Amino acid sequence: MNLYVKNNTFWFELENLARLFFPDEKITVYKEFSEVSEPFIFTELGEKITVKIKIGGFAEESFAERSRDNAENELRTVKLVYKALVKFSSVEQAWGLLTGVRPIKLFRKIVGESGEAEAERRFLNEYFVSRERFELAKLTEKNERRILSLSRPESFSLYVGVPFCPSRCSYCSFVMASVERAKKLIEPYTSLLCEEIKATAKIVNSLGLRLESVYFGGGTPTTLSARQLRRVLTAVNDSFDMSTCREFTVEAGRPDTIDEEKLFALKENKVDRISINPQTLSDSVLSAIGRKHTAEQFLNAFETARRCGFDNINTDLIAGLPTDTVEGFKHSLNTVTDDLKAECVTVHTLCMKRAANLTTEGKTFDKDEALAARAMQDYARQKLSSLDYIPYYLYRQTRMVGNLENVGWSKRGYESLYNVYVMDETHTILACGSGGVTKLKNPETDYLTRIFNFKYPYEYIDRFDELLNRKAQISRFYGTNAVDYSLE
Repeated sequence: MNLYVKNNTFWFELENLARLFFPDEKITVYKEFSEVSEPFIFTELGEKITVKIKIGGFAEESFAERSRDNAENELRTVKLVYKALVKFSSVEQAWGLLTGVRPIKLFRKIVGESGEAEAERRFLNEYFVSRERFELAKLTEKNERRILSLSRPESFSLYVGVPFCPSRCSYCSFVMASVERAKKLIEPYTSLLCEEIKATAKIVNSLGLRLESVYFGGGTPTTLSARQLRRVLTAVNDSFDMSTCREFTVEAGRPDTIDEEKLFALKENKVDRISINPQTLSDSVLSAIGRKHTAEQFLNAFETARRCGFDNINTDLIAGLPTDTVEGFKHSLNTVTDDLKAECVTVHTLCMKRAANLTTEGKTFDKDEALAARAMQDYARQKLSSLDYIPYYLYRQTRMVGNLENVGWSKRGYESLYNVYVMDETHTILACGSGGVTKLKNPETDYLTRIFNFKYPYEYIDRFDELLNRKAQISRFYGTNAVDYSLE
């Protein structure tokens, strides 16, 4: 697909919009050109706003008045393109023309500036968001407020990354290493991770920051042995002031990495929330996506976690997985809610990241799959709401099947604080481990800056001293963005 932009600067937004309708095609942007080639989307900001689209036998030309406000010109152009592409495809996007990751944050911003009625008008009439998604956004934002109110100017959360998994899932694009290929790295990585945790805590303690939540992600943290898990968990508990920590989550995501010894290691070290993530309870779908476990192994792992005393367990499911059906998805969700009574259920939509095996092997989108994924998400919303689960955080990604969303649902009082904080960018997130990204936030100005750890485990190990030197940026940030953290 060729995208031509003339006399305007919002090509990035137009490219993202085009990708909603052509997610498996390359979008080529032309800012300087003398002629256009089909298929194309052409936009011009002249005396008036002009949009022309030619795709096969479909042709559309539309116009709008030009405004003195460039932001308004952008919105008017995007609306014209969106309407034309809806006409071409016969598909209205669930989130309309919104392409951002954080629609809840946008909703909250509009409410804060202009009130809820204006937020509703813009979402429905300006952004063409469906009524169902608007209501979901409104309810999610309401449920987030209590969690956001817990954060203070001196608050931060800690992320610890363990980039190892038993195998790579076909939809995964995260930097991780399979145990088979990286076994020799795990022990030195664990030792250095403990050192990074201690170094980070030393800085935190000198600055007087307040720990709100801890989240172990990956990869799959429970790929580590029970002994290695205890070492890393002990490093956190011994190094940070845990008296203010409201939540300690560990992703025990792959059922084939869980046993009683590891679960007791978590329980003994103040972990009060875990995730056990089947993604689906269909063995044939699990095989199709490269998961090396069965549905029965997931059920056994969940039962073991209950036996070990865990009373806040999240499960992840994915709508739109290859070979899955709407009925198959319903079975997975019903089992998790009706039989297991999981406290939290996070319903993701399959995201076709460019680095994922599904994408590199040629998997593309089609309309039927998008409609099936929407039916799955709609069923999840109705089912979970009927059982008094509440949506407490929501985010979106590019290249999602059906341009849908990921939603965290929970029983009241079991919401994951960390998920809300990281998605809202409420306060500083300090990251340890390869692939980790520290986000430093000034609570007075909302200014954000990032510190990137090395992506790959071997880099993390080989360049660890360099990584530790980067930690000095934390002290410099808080020194130059001084805030009075004295407690009343």
